[in-house]
Amino acid sequence: MKEKLLTGFREIFKTEASNVYFAPGRVNLIGEHTDYNGGHVFPCALNIGTYLAVKPRSDKKFQFYSENFAHLGIIEVDLDNIVYDVNDDWVNYPKGCIREVQKLGITLNHGLDLYYFGNIPYGAGLSSSASIELVTLVMLNEEYGLNIDRIELVKMGQRAENQFVGVNCGIMDQFAIGMGKANHAVLLDTGKLKYQYAPLNIEGYSLVVTNTNKRRGLADSKYNERRAECEKALEILKQYKNINALCELTLAEFESLSDKIEDEIIRKRARHAISENERTILAKKALDEGNLTEFGRLMNESHVSLRDDYEVTGKELDTLAALAWAQDGVIGSRMTGAGFGGCTISIVKNEYLDNFKVNVEREYEKVIGYKPTFYVVSVGDGAKKL
Repeated sequence: MKEKLLTGFREIFKTEASNVYFAPGRVNLIGEHTDYNGGHVFPCALNIGTYLAVKPRSDKKFQFYSENFAHLGIIEVDLDNIVYDVNDDWVNYPKGCIREVQKLGITLNHGLDLYYFGNIPYGAGLSSSASIELVTLVMLNEEYGLNIDRIELVKMGQRAENQFVGVNCGIMDQFAIGMGKANHAVLLDTGKLKYQYAPLNIEGYSLVVTNTNKRRGLADSKYNERRAECEKALEILKQYKNINALCELTLAEFESLSDKIEDEIIRKRARHAISENERTILAKKALDEGNLTEFGRLMNESHVSLRDDYEVTGKELDTLAALAWAQDGVIGSRMTGAGFGGCTISIVKNEYLDNFKVNVEREYEKVIGYKPTFYVVSVGDGAKKL
């Protein structure tokens, strides 16, 4: 991949790149819609992601090119004028990262030629945007010798997306991509930013990401709606319990207070967040004990909660999950990401992989009218210089 990138860089910029960087995509194994409720998430970094070749310039221009958006050509940005511009399309993500560095009072005294290539399926919910942010920030940190702490880079990536691009995401994506570790998942307490690694011992099994191939047009508006519903639940529960976030409650505590929330929809939203947080902690324990069967059961339970209490799945994701549950060799399967399209994540015994793909594809196409796409992924390291 490095050679492919260096060749691409040479063709576009007519010069040799000096360094190459990589940031993975991520998939969340369990712990969905808990991150903005102060709960736990359990993501891992993938072996697919965003590559970036770079060379310093003598002027103050940044020249951006992406093989994935080749039709847009080279997009030029002046270092003294880093502002959001809808015409700059995907470049607003790296621009937001440059702006974050500038906000620290750091002067970047020269520009760069930048060549990006990503092999994360676009729009699948595997965090291509956070991957672009972290590969950019790790590169800036290295190229300019900034010595910024890795967790600070993670926070800068989130701020770039929240404040510059205007997407109200939690910290999970940037954290998993910045802090990932090969063959490990990361249990992250999003409320306290405390984390621990869990060895992902799934020998004999594979992680299969299945893309519904439905573009997630609805996800953003519904995402904001769900956040607002959770905030409403929190305001009500705060009257009875001294908490700052829903996930500070145990499920038992919530059940004893749930009748205080009169609106059934608001009550269901809170139940999902709190029960999902508990499931995520139990999932880490199951992995530590080598109990994959229990881990899979919790994944399935997570999908049911996202379907019934949080209502963010939709026909495509529910079809994929139900089909996966019916296959031999499947330990567990659930939607992953914001919902309303995107992907499921399944743990499948290796000898059943081919059958899994054939059966799920055939039946999904019968119900939905088009085929899903499968990615057998492995768990890799976080963002780094290659």
